[in-house]
Amino acid sequence: MTVAAAEPDAYDSRSLHERIAADLRDEIMSGDMAPGSSLPSTVRLKERFGASSATVQKALQLLKDERLVVGRAGAAVTVREHRQRTIRPAPSVAAARSGGSHPWLTEAAKHGARAASQLLEVAEAVPPADARAVLRLPADCTAMLRRQLLTIDDEPAELVASYYPLEIAAGTAMAERRRITGGTPTLLTELGYPPRLSVDRVSARMPTREQCRALRLPGNLPVLRTLRVVYSDHQRPIEASILVKAGHLYEVQYEYAPELDD
Repeated sequence: MTVAAAEPDAYDSRSLHERIAADLRDEIMSGDMAPGSSLPSTVRLKERFGASSATVQKALQLLKDERLVVGRAGAAVTVREHRQRTIRPAPSVAAARSGGSHPWLTEAAKHGARAASQLLEVAEAVPPADARAVLRLPADCTAMLRRQLLTIDDEPAELVASYYPLEIAAGTAMAERRRITGGTPTLLTELGYPPRLSVDRVSARMPTREQCRALRLPGNLPVLRTLRVVYSDHQRPIEASILVKAGHLYEVQYEYAPELDD
């Protein structure tokens, strides 16, 4: 294991307890420290990182605040179960089967999780510049916004802001503040705009104040921000969504099957 030097690093201006937390966080998220396992004792962590007891405790408190570990004074600190969840984007953009739940909820249920969505806002709004560009809307043009918070096991998982062209959404259930049976992919299909292609652009960035509040984010950790554009027939963009999730609790899994030459 790499020892974190106590001396200042010219390329790392973080305090020592933040650097210690970063090293331990990486080992937890990569699986080197498995769920349910105990972290090394304070004595061993002091020796490893050349740090004081107070500094080690500050590092451990960061990991507790991030919901990566659990523990109390005088007891071993253990890696929390289900410390990181894998999000598979593909199923969430498909239309639900007749009478079925939204694919995002169905996918979460497959892994034994309780998933739910809370509709926060429905309104005409000007999309952010990148979402407006993929929808091919002129400047200051509004779209139908549906903003929701997705939760897993009663904890906030993802903040989603979806924008739809008004010529598609106006006068439909997308313009009403209520849930849509099967989700918007199902409704779009019924309206004659079946989702044919979804393109994701994923970036890491620091969260906004709204994202911190909605996702209950601790400390100064990045989020994963996905700009998703959904196309229908003739490559017409029908939806642009901005999905934000905690970078230290979730990972995104994409699947690719290469075509092999005969």
